[in-house]
Amino acid sequence: MSLIGRPVSPSADEASAPRPSGAVRTMLVLGTRPEAIKLAPVVRAMAASALFQPVVVTTGQHREMLQQMLGLLGVGVKTDLAVMRDRQRLSELTARLVDGLGTVIRAERPDLVVVQGDTTTALCGALAAFYERTPVAHVEAGLRTGVLDNPFPEELNRRMIGRVARWHFAPTDRSAAQLRGEGVPPEQVVTTGNTVIDNLLWVLREGAGRSAFRTARRKVLLTLHRRENQGERMRAMGAALRRLAERGDVELVLPLHRSPAVREALLPELAGHPGVRVVDPLDYLDFAATLAECDLVLTDSGGLQEEAPSLGKPALVLRTTTERPEAVEAGAAKLVGTDPEAILAAAGRLLDDPEEYARMAGAGNPFGDGRAAERIVARLTEDFGREGAVNTARRDAPGSYHPVA
Repeated sequence: MSLIGRPVSPSADEASAPRPSGAVRTMLVLGTRPEAIKLAPVVRAMAASALFQPVVVTTGQHREMLQQMLGLLGVGVKTDLAVMRDRQRLSELTARLVDGLGTVIRAERPDLVVVQGDTTTALCGALAAFYERTPVAHVEAGLRTGVLDNPFPEELNRRMIGRVARWHFAPTDRSAAQLRGEGVPPEQVVTTGNTVIDNLLWVLREGAGRSAFRTARRKVLLTLHRRENQGERMRAMGAALRRLAERGDVELVLPLHRSPAVREALLPELAGHPGVRVVDPLDYLDFAATLAECDLVLTDSGGLQEEAPSLGKPALVLRTTTERPEAVEAGAAKLVGTDPEAILAAAGRLLDDPEEYARMAGAGNPFGDGRAAERIVARLTEDFGREGAVNTARRDAPGSYHPVA
């Protein structure tokens, strides 16, 4: 029987209900759609465990996108901070998040705070937990581009979380080695695979999504939203993609980010073109079905660089750097940059050269086997399950966790 349409983990009230003495009260902080996607398997695994009491807190950084999907993914929410304001500055958002999350941590008194990835929500969750002397687990730790402001501000966010976290759950051996090279004690680093693969495979098994493609032409899935690409650069990329659609043998589907800056750049170039289908952001079930049906991915997203290889979809990364070089090294993705002519040339090669396409499509997935959440919960169970471990890890125990010095 399909799980879609009925809860697969406790509701917010059930997840927060009292559990047997010694249960590890775990606050999972998320604010964006990618965080929800990647933390949902961890929430479900913790809810199924007798040891953990998961409490989900959302910041509302991507409120409309979160509302589309949290229930479908079996995630009940205890608290929503609703911090977003129109066109607010990062400094304003950061201050509001640290203050709000600090208040929630003091009220909930978790034994552990879990953050994911590189968002402002993740950084502020880790920072607020550190201020409240609550240990932090970082899911998807150790990704780096080596360029502090690219992607902006995500590269800095990841590095700062890495200085605070007690558990570093790295998706690949490369990211684990990066952390150890930065001085993180080896016993605090665990290679797990990426939880995005867990969730993608779970959703596709359900088969409940509907693809956004509508024609029999070659299918290209396009996502663009990164802050460093916005403005004239994104407008030029949009014009190039319009030229790609003018080939006449492709259908481009663009789930359009709700950012006003993204819409101002892309809609004038792509809206109304017969080869381009611009749609509102897809819920995750429909997005997974659309990805599964496409032939080619063009993206500046991070998560799609992980998801596309899982389904054998070549990915062209429209960025100048990537914190996920494993996909490029495996041959499943190409870092083509943001130059319009380079984008057109790379897409044309894949669409016109069957051998080149087959090489990328068959390169394999370096990001895991769909068991990352299982490994995360197993390690936390091992550490907290030892007699007395919960007490010694609580915030009031001096020296209970050891961020990198």
